[in-house]
Parts: sequence; structure tokens; C-alpha cells
Amino acid sequence: MKMDLYISQLLYRYQCVTVPGFGAFLTEIQSAQLHEGLHSFYPPKKLVSFNSYLKNNDGLLANHLAQSEKISYEAAVAIIENQVLNWKSKLQDSGTISLKNVGDFSLNAEKNLVFTPSDSVNYLTDSFGLTTYVSPSIKREVLQQVVEKQEEKEPIALVPEERNSNPFLKYAAIFVLSAGLLGAGGVLGNNYYQQKVQEETLAVQTKVQKQVEQKIQEATFFISNPLPAVTLTVKDSKMPYHIVAGAFLKEENATTMYDELIHLGYPAKRIAKNQHGLYPVIYKSFSSYAEAQTEMQKIKESHNPEAWLLIEEL
Repeated sequence: MKMDLYISQLLYRYQCVTVPGFGAFLTEIQSAQLHEGLHSFYPPKKLVSFNSYLKNNDGLLANHLAQSEKISYEAAVAIIENQVLNWKSKLQDSGTISLKNVGDFSLNAEKNLVFTPSDSVNYLTDSFGLTTYVSPSIKREVLQQVVEKQEEKEPIALVPEERNSNPFLKYAAIFVLSAGLLGAGGVLGNNYYQQKVQEETLAVQTKVQKQVEQKIQEATFFISNPLPAVTLTVKDSKMPYHIVAGAFLKEENATTMYDELIHLGYPAKRIAKNQHGLYPVIYKSFSSYAEAQTEMQKIKESHNPEAWLLIEEL
């Protein structure tokens, strides 16, 4: 029986999938992340964790198994019980079991169950089709202003015209020059016209080039559709992650544990009786999942290896 397949199917739709007699798989939505060192973008996903204290049968897995295999509910419950016994036997023999697309279980030195979630499947349906994206680093070019030195032009020397004492010779020279220009087909006049056209064209090109350079120097580059800021923690006013010291059937036992934690210096709290009839006692609460996990490992090593994480729905 591929029990891991049915658990995987339910993790897409539900936040908690309980395996009666074994424990519960819990999911938490993690926002999109940016790894600046690797220039990588990670889409939102569901983080899967395991709580070995939630073992009561809520009917979710058994009903799904009965509908998929077309068997009765009682038969599905019996199949789950046999599968759990098989898992526990493998853990005692080899120390590890693996559930495909869900995660791996192992026993540590204190014989406590340790769960390592699988990262091959993203159970967040809103992120369907999204994959990790690696973007090369953007190298921005710095525009350097080039100052062109204006060539110094030689001054034009104005030489006063020497007047000819004979005005008739001047008019004769003008007449001869005009006749020569007309007789040569206006060659000199055409050359003079072409020279003026070239000078005007050069002046216009120089003016346009200076305007283009000025626009480039004054240009400002911006991204019209920047990525939204990545939020990795919840609001400071929300503390939904609780490290649980224990959950007790008798309220007086919960009070004893609470007094002990206060005496040790923990900001302990009592939580109201839950739906399973238990009185939870917590070490402390956190606003982010990462902080809670780090502190829980310290508590497991120094005080209580049975401590576990309670995630409160917002």
C-alpha cells in the first residue's frame, strides 16, 4: 500500500494530515525568497514539518484511502494501523524509513523520531509552474562626460584694400571677371555654392551631435516594474510559533510544569484546554518560524528532548 502517495495528495489541500497512531504532518506557507549571494529567486512554498504527539484519528486519511481504494472506512483504518506497525518495525530494525515526496524519518541517539522533509515537491498550489530563477548580476555602465577641446581658430587678418587711383580700371576688372565667370560656365560660382552648402551641413551636424551627447549625459535609467519586497517574517504583534514543553490531561500537572519553567527563567505560558482535552504549557513564543526552530533545538539539547513546535493559525 502506497501510503506515502495518499499523504502527499492530501498535503496539497490541507494544512494538517494525521496518520493515526504515528503522528501528523503540518504545513506552513513560506513567502518568496531572494538569495543575494547566488542571485537566485525562490517561489513561495509550503514547509512540511512533523508532530509525533498528534496521533488521534481525525478521519481525513482514512476517508481518502477508502474512496481511492473503494473499500470501507473500517478496512481503511485497519490498513493504516498495519502500515504504522510496519513503519515502527523498520525504524527499530534499520533506524530509518523514507516516504516518497514527503520526507525521511530516523532515530537519533536518544531514540527520538527525527523528520527531514523532502524538497522535491512544492505543495503550494498557488506556486504551480513556478521554479527557482537565477539572474546574472547586473553591471551598470557609468557614463563619462567627455569634454572636447575646441580648436582655436586662427584670427582672420583684415587687410585694408588699396584703392586704385584709376576708377575706370576697377570697373574694367569687374567686367572682365564677370565675363570670365559666365564664359567658363559659372564654374567658380558653382564651387562657391557647394562650399557654402558643406559649411552649413557641417554646422547642423555639429549642433545635433552636441544635443545628443547632452541628452545621454542627462539620462536617468529606472526599472518600470520592480520586484515586490520580500517579507520573511510575520508582524511583530503576532507570535504564532510556540515551543511546547508538554500537554497534560490533568491541569495540576500543567501547573507544576509551568511553575518549574518560570523558576528556570523561561517566559512560560499556559494555553487553554485544546480540542483533545489537553492542557499545553509553552516555553516561549516567537514571530518567525526560523527563530522558533533555533530556540527549540537549544531547549532539546539543554532541558527537554521532547519539546515540539506548535504553529497557531492566524
